[in-house]
Amino acid sequence: MNKTISFLVFTLSFLLSINTTAMAQNKKTNILVLIHSDNGGTYELAKNITEGIEKNSDANATIKLVKASDNVKLKDIPVANVDELSSYDGIAFGSPVYFGNISTAMSEFLSKTVDVWTKHELEGMPATVFMSAGSGAGKELALQSFWNSLAVHGMILVSNGIRGYENIEKNIPQGNSVLGTTSLASLKDVTRPSKSERYLAKLQGENFAKVSTALKGTFKQKSIETKSAYTVDINEVLKQKNIVLPELPKPVGNYELFSRSGNLVFINQVSLKDGKILYPGKVGIDVTEQQVEEATKVTMLNIIAILKEAVGGDLNKVKKCVQLIGVFNTPETYTQHAMLMNAASDLTVEIFGEKGKHTRNTSGAYSLPVGSSVSIQAIFEVE
Repeated sequence: MNKTISFLVFTLSFLLSINTTAMAQNKKTNILVLIHSDNGGTYELAKNITEGIEKNSDANATIKLVKASDNVKLKDIPVANVDELSSYDGIAFGSPVYFGNISTAMSEFLSKTVDVWTKHELEGMPATVFMSAGSGAGKELALQSFWNSLAVHGMILVSNGIRGYENIEKNIPQGNSVLGTTSLASLKDVTRPSKSERYLAKLQGENFAKVSTALKGTFKQKSIETKSAYTVDINEVLKQKNIVLPELPKPVGNYELFSRSGNLVFINQVSLKDGKILYPGKVGIDVTEQQVEEATKVTMLNIIAILKEAVGGDLNKVKKCVQLIGVFNTPETYTQHAMLMNAASDLTVEIFGEKGKHTRNTSGAYSLPVGSSVSIQAIFEVE
């Protein structure tokens, strides 16, 4: 009886902790990094802007394109919808410089915001800008033209100031500007964005997150439900990315493949492929790190296949990946568990997008069931 009561108390505490975590995540500042990128230069800056935004764990950043791209660096990035703009707490805009102006694709996207402007949906929302500027000629003019478009919407424009100037490399031209970070993409024999330009972009993102957090809740904002209406069909994502879910593994004991409690689904799996353990053994002794990363991805595919079964065959019913816990068969001195687990985390986000972002824990074990090199526990929130 005492054991039963203890188990119930533990389960209740665990579920309450998950709910508390979810509530804390909802309180985070939600920032859109909206870009157009031709050859990836603006996207590289966007990643550094995002890094700065998420530095202090008070804000989340989502990178989206204004137009779909065939560039290998960009083809998997989601495309934004005009109607979702007002659901964010702030927007960082990024574009190449086209003859002293914003790019054609960015201009075309902003031209679709007439209805948003008419309804004053972006008034009071913070905005910042960054650009990939080619030789640098016309960058200030382009940044100003960007600011003009956003000012018409009544957005609060957050400048970069002279932030970080004392720490940048001064022997080569840099794209620093008080109006926003730029990258001088066409200069020869210099990797762009440069180390200094990336540094400036991180500072810009960090400052923008601080301002956006301070202004959060001070302007009219669409609900999260409005934004979620524009999520992509998961079945279509799997098809486009050629991700094939395996057949359901068979239990090898007196247990179920998944357990559901309320809106939470719990799944545990090892690296089974075609009924056999893929790359069994200990990392660095029996198998390489690359093999274990592949085994980790296979394990996560098994979990998602089981998850599909748990939601009646419709993965669109998945609301969030709450947590992943990875355990690896490692020697006592091994420390790269997180690197191995990235294969599972990256796959989850690749399939579910924002809903795939999760908390995570990794650890090592002296041995794992049936000789597997990896074991993953997953918790999902579903409809």
